[in-house]
Amino acid sequence: MRNRSFPEKTCSIDRLVRRSRHIQAAVAGRKTQQRRAGVYGYPGERFQLEGVEFEITDLRQQPLGEMTDADAQAEGYESLEAYRAFILGIHPGMSWNEESVTWVHTFRRIS
Repeated sequence: MRNRSFPEKTCSIDRLVRRSRHIQAAVAGRKTQQRRAGVYGYPGERFQLEGVEFEITDLRQQPLGEMTDADAQAEGYESLEAYRAFILGIHPGMSWNEESVTWVHTFRRIS
């Protein structure tokens, strides 16, 4: 499924949500977004996590500096500070560049 208004995928949709913590949060309904440096799936495209089906409902770009606590909560974190600490923790030596643009994949559980 290719939407002409978006660039080509940089990775497979099956790699969108990979960490165990994130999978559990998505299955439990606490995670509805995943930010990535590239496009992993298009709106309307479906994927499965632990036998549960999800559908991407929106895809947009967002600079890190525009993230809010609500965005971090949609990622499955209590606050933007907790999300930032996680990201910096998995990317040693990286700094939080507020101008860095990410692709926000919004999804919903459908089964």
